Amino acid sequence: MCGICGKLNYDASRPVDPGVVRSMMDVMRHRGPDEEGMYVDGNVGLGHRRLSIIDLETGRQPLCNEDETVWTVFNGEIYNFPRLREHLVAKGHEFRTRSDTEVIVHLYEEYGAHAVERLHGMFALAVWDENKRVLMVARDRVGIKPLYYAETAEGVVFASELKAILKDPQVRREINLGGIRDFLTYLYVPGENTLVKCIRKLLPGHYLEIRNNALKRTQYWDLDFTEKDEWESEDEACEALKQLLRDTVREHMISDVPVGFLLSGGVDSSGLLSFAVHETDKHISTFTIGFEGQEFADERPYARLAAREFGTSHYETTIGAGDFVDFLPKYVWHMEEPVCEPPAVALHFVSQLARQHVKVVMSGEGGDEAFAGYQNYRNMIWLERIKRLIGPFGYPAASLLHTCSRLPKLGRLAKYVPLMTMPLETYYFSRTSTPYQCFHSDRDALCSDTFRSELGLGGCEEQMRFHFNKARDWDKLSQMLYVDTKMWLPDDLLIKADKITMANSLELRVPLLDHRVLEFAARLPSALKLKLLRTKHILKQALRSEVPPRIINRKKTGFPVPIESWLKSEIRDFVRDILFERRALERGYFRPEALDKLLEQQALDGRGTKELFGLVVLELWHRAFLDESNCAAAAVGYPGEKQSVAG
Repeated sequence: MCGICGKLNYDASRPVDPGVVRSMMDVMRHRGPDEEGMYVDGNVGLGHRRLSIIDLETGRQPLCNEDETVWTVFNGEIYNFPRLREHLVAKGHEFRTRSDTEVIVHLYEEYGAHAVERLHGMFALAVWDENKRVLMVARDRVGIKPLYYAETAEGVVFASELKAILKDPQVRREINLGGIRDFLTYLYVPGENTLVKCIRKLLPGHYLEIRNNALKRTQYWDLDFTEKDEWESEDEACEALKQLLRDTVREHMISDVPVGFLLSGGVDSSGLLSFAVHETDKHISTFTIGFEGQEFADERPYARLAAREFGTSHYETTIGAGDFVDFLPKYVWHMEEPVCEPPAVALHFVSQLARQHVKVVMSGEGGDEAFAGYQNYRNMIWLERIKRLIGPFGYPAASLLHTCSRLPKLGRLAKYVPLMTMPLETYYFSRTSTPYQCFHSDRDALCSDTFRSELGLGGCEEQMRFHFNKARDWDKLSQMLYVDTKMWLPDDLLIKADKITMANSLELRVPLLDHRVLEFAARLPSALKLKLLRTKHILKQALRSEVPPRIINRKKTGFPVPIESWLKSEIRDFVRDILFERRALERGYFRPEALDKLLEQQALDGRGTKELFGLVVLELWHRAFLDESNCAAAAVGYPGEKQSVAG
């Protein structure tokens, strides 16, 4: 696991400044505290920060072929590299290292850009082809590893992190209002956009080639729900899934350093751990987190149960509202994109704990997106069934539902009222965002007149509609799973997972997001994933013999960070101070009276919790990446923080 960066000047006679590459590497030191490397030759420069996981002695980067005409920098893990190495040796390629990185070099020599199609794993990589004068950058199929790039007047610059690209003086810190509009819609920024106008994300499953001063982007993978496997029985499907998970976990256990597990006490992480203990002779450590106070849901008893069952060395940590607030500025600095993810703060503290014991951890991320584990999938499917049943009586039903929502204990029904008369592709923006959130229903009241006119009206739903159009012939559950895999998964969940673990110099592996697992799940009939009221049915059935019944049968709670309660009490003043500070108000984005109303509503019934957290994150992002005083101080790490690197 590493951080990569580089630059290609269009003018072949204009050399890349090594100092720029050095600055880019330095700001990502947390991604690779073990080693660094740089290759600069004329108008091309590549930089690398290394966290040593495989081939500790000889796996240094940048790495080249025998005659130094092909160079690569790489972030991630290639789990099938032993098989690829055997294949390449049989074709006559000579290897100098035992690393997965060198496989990329020789695979590129053999297949060009199509080499990425043969890689199984998580990766962001760049290859410089000296003979063809081509720079190729690529990102893994699902978007587990991030990769940003910017085209300037001089050429193209790329990096694992946005703040590394900002180290190039040719990159201008201009706000992208379209990115803010997207954030107010989704509570993250989906697709290519970032909040910096000239910086883009390379989409998952794509590679980008820069040749002859032109950029060409190619998609090499997509998830397809069209074809469905036919199983003689549910038991047969369960056995096939178990074997696939067992094989996937075995590959993900490849490491020259100890591997641990982040345990949530849920089905996914516990199930993966059950396979892992049989795939290694090394002792496994497990880690979990809880929150101060008795009134909050606590995952730790279930995590302890799994740890006892599988004989791990188990470690726990606890945080409170003060810890949460203290980390928020650093959270924004490391996330680099405004993302409404309170669990990411908890992930920081459990990653900090894990880094004291291991360099690599696994988690159960992705199981809900692959096998339909979220309750909103179930709710939306039943809502769609009801709408089909009542047919033309949708408007009277919506009126009745609105009346019922006014009764005591039925207030939750209010959020479904506008959905009764909308098609799924209109209201299902992604699992984090639906039209009943205030950023949709009350955006006009929240935004100032000037800001509203600057944001414009269209655009933010184009990506969602594009993905729904691709999925139009699939069943409703498959449509939602596809949209979430293309949007919410890479641009919210996986951004959080990568940025926060790497902030602690910790590699996170996610076996349930291996593309072969996702493809298997996509070929399963939806009825095996969502069965009546039971979410993630097939995965729970497959793991029933592996995981304690108390874990299999427990109600899903997610990662229950008590942000709603804290916003009503301990951190309320902090939030108000951030939103009403002079520089925040001078941006002119939001009406002060609307912010006051949002705070009052949240204190009354908890509504607006996500929105308030999102607005705080948005303001802190401006301070970290746009305000001159903070940007000037940001030589390495978060502005003003004392520098240290785990390990």
